[in-house]
Amino acid sequence: MLTQTENDALTLVSPGTPMGNLMRRYWMPVGMSWEVESDGSPLRVRLLGEKLVAFRDTSGRVGLMAESCPHRGASLWFGRNEEDGLRCVYHGWKFDHTGQCVHQMNEPNDTDFSQKIKNVAYPTAEMGGLIWTFMGPADKQPPLPEFAWTQAPEDQRHVNKTYEECNWLQAMEGGLDTSHAPILHRRLTNDTDLPGVSPSMPFVRGKAPKLEVDETDYGYAYYGIRQLDEDKLHVRGYHFIMPFTQIRQEPFSGNDIVAGHMWVPMDDNTCMVYNWEYSPSGTGMEDQELVARILGTGPGEQTPDFKKVRALTNDYLIDREAQKKFTFTGIFGVNVQDHAVQESMGPIVDRSIEHLGPADKAIIIMRKQLAQGVRVVADGGDPSGTGDTYYNVVAIDTVMSATADFREETRASMFPEPITS
Repeated sequence: MLTQTENDALTLVSPGTPMGNLMRRYWMPVGMSWEVESDGSPLRVRLLGEKLVAFRDTSGRVGLMAESCPHRGASLWFGRNEEDGLRCVYHGWKFDHTGQCVHQMNEPNDTDFSQKIKNVAYPTAEMGGLIWTFMGPADKQPPLPEFAWTQAPEDQRHVNKTYEECNWLQAMEGGLDTSHAPILHRRLTNDTDLPGVSPSMPFVRGKAPKLEVDETDYGYAYYGIRQLDEDKLHVRGYHFIMPFTQIRQEPFSGNDIVAGHMWVPMDDNTCMVYNWEYSPSGTGMEDQELVARILGTGPGEQTPDFKKVRALTNDYLIDREAQKKFTFTGIFGVNVQDHAVQESMGPIVDRSIEHLGPADKAIIIMRKQLAQGVRVVADGGDPSGTGDTYYNVVAIDTVMSATADFREETRASMFPEPITS
């Protein structure tokens, strides 16, 4: 359990907060690349409690700056995106992609006033179909987030996003919790096409997992080890990468797809969950419509602003008859099932009343690492996960002999050597 003070330190992300300062030391997703077009509509962005606006200029460069115009505070979301800049419609102040004011329609042409004005702006990068930003000190900018999936060819990866109405930490804790997967997401029978984990899959048939966590300089590798048969183990290996990324093997893919999530804080009470997957071999990408259906993010399941149709306000359209006969929850969609239990805890869960057990080992260590990161940043140091050692890590899902050394058996798969030319 955590005290209120400890809980606040790990959950609150606005400027000046301990966790907000830590988060600002990493590259973070802003949105999908396709959401901004050259000279197209600006995109409202909520990130770490800041109201921002993103736009792609005439030359294709992406700008990210404070939504509020530094002149009189009008929203730049209403702005005109034209001729390599975003122009406020109130007085015609125009800003380039770096936030520099380059023209002021309401000021005489012979003044240099515009050169003295620069909006709050953050650097951006694009990879993996996403726009990324770094909101911290310029001299502390880490290497770009070159995860293996962001470097995969476009036809070998897929990424989408979903708005979640709770604090980022409780959302991420659900993702790092391997023991819930064959329970919350279980199908009761194979005689249904409702999304869920088949009762015949190894990590459903196996016993409750024993957790092993190996800390690294990016976070940790962790393993759910289940006794499957008398002489077999089911081993599911994941990675946690500071501060909000999980990598796992996609259980529906026949071991061909590596997948994961990023739980990016919009503010204290909401987060945007980026869901990605890719095929390391280039041959295993699934039907994306099927994937979206399994997750509950398919056509008609999300609003244009990425909010769930099956939501807290309508009890996720729970089907009690399906719960009795077909699925453990009666809620359609694997991601929706996750969000239902996480959002049911309230905007920020009270961790002073929880009771953690051995199955929560990964969550306990993650909280410890985040708290350590907060202290390191406060002392002027560099937190874990700001290097490049996570670039090639991959998750695994395998069955092996009960007498095998699971670390030795999985090391080459979990930590493949970098590809060199």
